[in-house]
Amino acid sequence: MANTKSALKMIRVAERRRARNKPVRSAVKTYISKAEQLIARSNVEGAASAVVQAIRELDMAATKGVIHKNNAARRKSRLMRKLNLLKMA
Repeated sequence: MANTKSALKMIRVAERRRARNKPVRSAVKTYISKAEQLIARSNVEGAASAVVQAIRELDMAATKGVIHKNNAARRKSRLMRKLNLLKMA
């Protein structure tokens, strides 16, 4: 347990930040999984729009600082690679 007043305050601050960031992270995961499911079903039109939505959510999460910008870039790259492979097939 924390020993100082500032450490106790940082615990409270971290909890507030965690509570604020959790729904954003959850939404990002949901949009990514929806896009990947549509890609797996070979639904090109639906997958393309779902990927655009997932990328938008990733960019917003990175802008807000919920996830790191490189984390967002990596996930966007993986989604686009999967979508492009679907389009080529």
